[in-house]
Amino acid sequence: MRLLVSATCLLILLLNGACTDQLDDTNTPINSTLNTEVAADADALIDTTPPSDPIIDAAAEASQAHSAIDIVKAHELVMRSIYTEVTPSVVHILAIGTSVGGSDWMTPSQGEGSGFVWDLDGHIVTNYHVVAGAQEVVVTFWNGNQLDATVVGEDPFSDLAVLNVDPTGTPLLPVKLGDDDSVQVGDFALAIGHPFRQKHTMTSGIISAIGRTRPSGTTQFSIPDVIQTDAPINPGNSGGPLLNRIGEVVGINTQIISSGTGANSGIGFAVPINIAKRVIPGLIADQEYEYGWLGITGINLTPRHAEQLGLPAITQGVYVHQIVEPSPAEKAGLLPSASPDDYANKQFPEGGSIIVSINDQPVIGMDDLISYLVRLTQPGDVISLQIIDNRGNETSVEIELGVRPKVLP
Repeated sequence: MRLLVSATCLLILLLNGACTDQLDDTNTPINSTLNTEVAADADALIDTTPPSDPIIDAAAEASQAHSAIDIVKAHELVMRSIYTEVTPSVVHILAIGTSVGGSDWMTPSQGEGSGFVWDLDGHIVTNYHVVAGAQEVVVTFWNGNQLDATVVGEDPFSDLAVLNVDPTGTPLLPVKLGDDDSVQVGDFALAIGHPFRQKHTMTSGIISAIGRTRPSGTTQFSIPDVIQTDAPINPGNSGGPLLNRIGEVVGINTQIISSGTGANSGIGFAVPINIAKRVIPGLIADQEYEYGWLGITGINLTPRHAEQLGLPAITQGVYVHQIVEPSPAEKAGLLPSASPDDYANKQFPEGGSIIVSINDQPVIGMDDLISYLVRLTQPGDVISLQIIDNRGNETSVEIELGVRPKVLP
């Protein structure tokens, strides 16, 4: 009915210009309804969008493409600038007569790797595993100059070593050192080195993870706060620099996780530069670097384990597994777990001390304890450990750190 009336009224409206005597089903005057409907129909028929101009559209698209190209160009300029600035600092290292099976690009009698200029006195930094036991070391600079090098100091705990060359007649350009405390996941990362004997190769990626704890590879101790990157690192890259977006060294490339081929699988590791800042001066001055030593092995306390020990599930810390004898930990009276063999049966042994803080810094797990000892202590320091003893009582223990032994007793 409404459609019929509206149609009729529309005819009258078109003929006479008015239609006021008819009502719709809701007793609303038809002319009121009609005016609204006609207006809506008219709006639908009128396209108020400005007509498309092919020239304007093409210009806008070209502008966007140009902006994108500028972004890519800026990225390329940054990469080139870093390569140009840092490459003269990066060296190739040939170690003849090596004795460590982990040496990069290894033959039975020689290993190869990378390194970089540390200072103007001719000190070169590389990995310990690249030059360990070498009878002869040859350093090749970016301009082709080759110099015999002597091994000044080695630190298997951090997998770092320092070489020295005669700086006379060879222009030396030390690297710029960064601060790995400022490194974050997602940051830009570049590696420069000599993978598979391909001289001065640059690869790029991002920082994939931080705060990793990795085995040193040649000792029973681990390296804390290791940086993980997906920038391709391969045999021959070891000892070379890992760089940030302004060309500062934030790490020293040292290890990869491989699928068994020995080639990059997207997981590489670098020793953090702040550890190198402590170790390298010690190697230059004294041929070795001494670490503060507590003398324990431990595991991270889990909520399940905490509850079984009668502690709140939220309790966090390091559960002392074993204590080296003799050691500072033994002297201070820390207790190991009652039966380490129970771990093989997936049981939680009782009786061990739980370390919850060191010098008022919370200890969430073993990584925190290792990091603090390596970064912030030295032999002879007295540290304060907050512990929970085997009776569930929290107490404070002061321990004078010893010197980390090369081999555990």
